[in-house]
Amino acid sequence: MAASLGRFSLPALPSSRLALFCASVAVVGLGAAAAWRWGRRRARRELVRVGAVSSLAIYPVKSCQGLPLESAELTKLGVRSGDLRDRFWLVIKEDGHMVTARQEPRLVLVSVNCENGLLILNAPEMKELTIPITAPKNNPVKTCRVFGLDIQGRDCGDEVAHWFTTFLKSEPFRLVHYETDMAPRKCEKIHKPFQPNDEVPYSDCAPLLIISDASMEDLNSRMEKKINMRHFRPNITVSGCGAYEEDTWGKVIIGDVELREVMACGRCLLTTVDPENGIIDRKEPLETLKSYRMCDPADKHLYKSAPLFGSFFTVSKLGTIKVGDPVYKIIEC
Repeated sequence: MAASLGRFSLPALPSSRLALFCASVAVVGLGAAAAWRWGRRRARRELVRVGAVSSLAIYPVKSCQGLPLESAELTKLGVRSGDLRDRFWLVIKEDGHMVTARQEPRLVLVSVNCENGLLILNAPEMKELTIPITAPKNNPVKTCRVFGLDIQGRDCGDEVAHWFTTFLKSEPFRLVHYETDMAPRKCEKIHKPFQPNDEVPYSDCAPLLIISDASMEDLNSRMEKKINMRHFRPNITVSGCGAYEEDTWGKVIIGDVELREVMACGRCLLTTVDPENGIIDRKEPLETLKSYRMCDPADKHLYKSAPLFGSFFTVSKLGTIKVGDPVYKIIEC
């Protein structure tokens, strides 16, 4: 047996080469161990509860009414609930330019629902209209203009175009639907803090908007006439935290979903549209917000003269969340 084993023994190395070999192995081993320890330290995360989900909402048609949800799937492009996707429908002018409640305030009076593969639209003094969730493939694809960027949408037909035109009473309008095989808009082309893979269809610039209930309460404490969250159109509201703490969360976990905070939401004229009557005030709550919620001078290139209220998030890990879920801030250790 000893002779047999001897046939497989390594040839003797000169002492200098042997020392060098051993030193190399030691260095590699130490390096691997250090890298493993560094990786473990880097991977460790502490979760700190900061609140709980108090409400969820989806806004299928941009600038129209939101639909409250008990649970929602969060995708890379935003909220999904059954056949409905957040801001996947858009009212446009005949030349393709988007129309929002900034230009047509009465859009906020249009309610949206869905049933059996149909999108259901209602508005004051209008007959209920239903159209297919999926527009026929022989309907033309329009090139639309949303905040300076081109994006496609499939025309939803003449009947719904006439419905919106009749309700808004100003000029001809059409409704288009974003299909998932169409190219979305790149968020970083709208605001630089976003990453190259952050994308949206017809949302202003981000897949998700989160506002805390405490922020809403603090704003109302400063206003003569109280307003509500419908003025601000968040997808997720959070209870149990301090006012404006959502500005500082960075990364959060809700349910099995992981979100990344990108930037605050600079507020515009749309917040001055009363969701109860569709009348635009052009002053409040913007004037009150401007008295105490302006950005740091270093961020003026991002927000210009817009006051801040709520925070934009992207979805890092997809999944489902529900009302009542705890919200955890991720602290990298």
